[in-house]
Amino acid sequence: MPLTRDFIETIKARADRDAEFRRELLSDGVETFLSGDIETGKAILRDYINATVGFGPLGKALDIDPKSLMRMLGPSGNPKTGNFIEIIRYLQKKEGVHLEVKAAAIA
Repeated sequence: MPLTRDFIETIKARADRDAEFRRELLSDGVETFLSGDIETGKAILRDYINATVGFGPLGKALDIDPKSLMRMLGPSGNPKTGNFIEIIRYLQKKEGVHLEVKAAAIA
């Protein structure tokens, strides 16, 4: 389902004014991706990128065509591990956070 302009603008406005929201959006995207829900994880990361740095600046920073990045994180995209790691590394640095993976017992 395509996002409406209102939804995109709402996410961007919230991200612009709320650093904790931005950090949680980034963290949730990565956690969701790593938990195996690839489609939702990519969607959250797309929302984060659109609301913060944008695909143009991200592509320039990583020397990857922004359209390629959009396709990688699109519904049928399949980012290579190296590209995915570079994207997350850049987003962490830009946000000023370091995400950690911790083991948790399965309930």
